[in-house]
Amino acid sequence: MASRWHRSPDADVTMMGVLNCTPDSFSDGTQYLDSTAALRHGLAMQQAGASIIDVGGESTRPGATPVAEQHELERVIPVVKALSQAGCIVSLDTMKAEVISQGIAAGASMINDVSALCFDPDSLSIVAGAQVELCLMHMQGAPDTMQANPHYHNVIDEVCSFFQQRLDICMQAGIPEASIILDPGIGFGKRLQDNLTLIRNIDQFKQRFGMPILLGVSRKSFLGLLTAAPVEDRELETAVAGAMATAYGVDILRVHDVTMQKRATTVASAINNAKALTTTPQR
Repeated sequence: MASRWHRSPDADVTMMGVLNCTPDSFSDGTQYLDSTAALRHGLAMQQAGASIIDVGGESTRPGATPVAEQHELERVIPVVKALSQAGCIVSLDTMKAEVISQGIAAGASMINDVSALCFDPDSLSIVAGAQVELCLMHMQGAPDTMQANPHYHNVIDEVCSFFQQRLDICMQAGIPEASIILDPGIGFGKRLQDNLTLIRNIDQFKQRFGMPILLGVSRKSFLGLLTAAPVEDRELETAVAGAMATAYGVDILRVHDVTMQKRATTVASAINNAKALTTTPQR
């Protein structure tokens, strides 16, 4: 059974809207700490075209301070419950097993774990038992130290090797292959060139694993390194990166501004899917 998130050749990219219920996220910290504001924004992103709302209660930006489990639960569970009851497909961005368990009970149908279920040993069995969808992300190091001195000999091979190890473990635990999505982890223990190489080679991940690929480039620091734009003014850079990723075969884009990025990928998809014109040589 194929994943429902595989993009057909003539389809647009799936939008995952970012909903950070945190005080310290790099782009929109403090904006959606209040559950009512978070619900309103989540529904607005769905209306704008987001098929998935990704709710997080702990920032994973470089240098982020870990959040106590109870604080994370208080931030995300009411929002997950309200959004799922409103008919949204809710993804829960967390590394903690108890948050995963309570989030699934509240209505989350996807777990987006930046540690690929490595952080908490109990997460694997909880996800396997619940039969929810799962996004496995690659990260070198941990959020508080990952950008200190990342290094790779071959970033594509090393990320693929990590994915294969985690896929073997997940499927042995009973997590169906069709429920898994892969995320190469742009900005998570990566240098500028590593990020660019990963985006350019999305097709390699699809060819090697045959699974949907999720990409999170929205407003990230590597874009600022290229153009010197501040974090609050990187939607143009995000749109270009997302459009290029669309041409390379990405299935899901995790974005902050759903309206802007959906416009960009709609154009990118239309161009990418246009058939080449053929002409009869003149004699």
